[in-house]
Amino acid sequence: MNGVNLEDKLKLFSEYWSPRIVARYNENDVMVVKVKGEFQWHSHPDTDDLFLVLKGKLVIRLRDGEVILGPGDLYVVPAGVEHCPVAEEEAHLLLLEPTGTPNTGDRETAAPKYVI
Repeated sequence: MNGVNLEDKLKLFSEYWSPRIVARYNENDVMVVKVKGEFQWHSHPDTDDLFLVLKGKLVIRLRDGEVILGPGDLYVVPAGVEHCPVAEEEAHLLLLEPTGTPNTGDRETAAPKYVI
């Protein structure tokens, strides 16, 4: 039995906006992801979207404002709310969502998820 070192897992890849599954918890994927630049506007009609910033700064644009997060900050986008994550510089995030949830809210445009 070993714990998961998130920093070590983040060293295993360099692609942005490509989540890596590091654990599973009650039918949820626990993921790390590196982000930089602007992601696309999207929503998840059936699930909330949890963002926890591990390193850097993340802005979550919403249609009626924005949420600015730094290391240690967490924000949950409610199900069905359109949002657009943006990171001017590289940031590292922890994400938690039900297994099989596409990161764009649409299976056809979603990035594949890898287990590391």
